[in-house]
Amino acid sequence: MSKTALITGASTGIGLDLAVLAARDGYDCILVSRNEPRLHELKKVLEKRYRVNVHVFALDLSEHQAAKRLTHAIEEAGLTVDFLINNAGFGTAGEFIDLDAETEAEEVRLNVNALTELTKAYLPDMVRRNHGHVLNVASVAAFQPGPYMAVYYATKAYVLSLTEALHAEVKGTGVHVSVLCPGPTDTGFFNRAGSEMMVSKMPSHLVAFFGYKGVMNNKRVIVPGLSNQLLVGAAKLMPRAVSLEILRRFQKPTDAAVEQVPNA
Repeated sequence: MSKTALITGASTGIGLDLAVLAARDGYDCILVSRNEPRLHELKKVLEKRYRVNVHVFALDLSEHQAAKRLTHAIEEAGLTVDFLINNAGFGTAGEFIDLDAETEAEEVRLNVNALTELTKAYLPDMVRRNHGHVLNVASVAAFQPGPYMAVYYATKAYVLSLTEALHAEVKGTGVHVSVLCPGPTDTGFFNRAGSEMMVSKMPSHLVAFFGYKGVMNNKRVIVPGLSNQLLVGAAKLMPRAVSLEILRRFQKPTDAAVEQVPNA
């Protein structure tokens, strides 16, 4: 019997690499992104290389009702989701008072609302079948507030908290719910956000590997890489006032340009 993985933000970076890992393991794939040409390119590669069925839905999940439109389209196609990967997301950088209100609202709709709606749509069926996987992509940003990326950090804190709670709720059901918390990743995130971090970045395929392996092993929180694990540990131990001041100085935008950018 075939099994199907739904991957949002699948056209590039971590999402693309997770789609490859799922297809390699025999999952048919539902690929979701705004970039339809890239999705069709990936569809051709996955179907040829791994002999799986790939379905493409070009959709902007930051739009109102987009998650409902997606779940309806998947239902109309007669597909069952066995593995949900909520990877789609973006961040903005700059002073909160200067950032565009609608862009920030889109950020919350994508990073929080769409992720919640999709999890709500597919987790109950997984629990009823006593099998399934949910991997939500957060960030090391989830462990502390982030001046100059305030909304992004807040949305990732929500993803971390929600996923940990669900992991506990489904214990013993055979369903795995995990959260992936990468640090700086080689996806062009920080420089495009106008907040370039002068640190080494982990390749997205390694982040995806750790995330995939972690959810298969039902690990609650997945922080890939020793340096990121140390960063998270320091964030937990450091006084909040000190952490805020360090991040305030570290993340102050280098220019006025602010863009919508994908998950780190």
